[in-house]
Amino acid sequence: MSKTLVSMTLNGRKVEEAVEPRTLLVHFLREKMSLTGAHIGCETSHCGACTVDIDGQSVKSCTHLAVQCEGSDVKTVEGLASLSGQAGVLHAVQEGFYKEHGLQCGFCTPGMLMRAYRFLQDNPTPTEEEVRVGMAGNLCRCTGYQNIVKAVLHAARTLQQNKVAA
Repeated sequence: MSKTLVSMTLNGRKVEEAVEPRTLLVHFLREKMSLTGAHIGCETSHCGACTVDIDGQSVKSCTHLAVQCEGSDVKTVEGLASLSGQAGVLHAVQEGFYKEHGLQCGFCTPGMLMRAYRFLQDNPTPTEEEVRVGMAGNLCRCTGYQNIVKAVLHAARTLQQNKVAA
């Protein structure tokens, strides 16, 4: 099968790779870019373990073709800490999940982190109910969601405090 050249900004870095047109983004990230944070869960876009951020939208990379990212800005969980603006410092979303115990087995965590990141970009001061609705497309089989909700609310408070302090 012939290959197509795809170029994008991936976690702030320009990349260009030849891919088969049918290559799913999750496979491109994991196999070509060695970014294994996006997990392959359901392969039907139901679980959200593969969630990444593309041009300011949460996207489930298991049903998105790599060639659809031509010219796009793609962020994965591996690039999340760099979005904190300080080298070696966790992003507020990562800190929230750590401090509020928003993970157990960790399988869903990369997708949850990326969804929470985008959700808080779109809604920086959410209510608990808004967090529950905003995170509904990502499934966790371990935590019962209470700590995930707490983690996102913690991140929202931290981001707001940092905004005021800046």
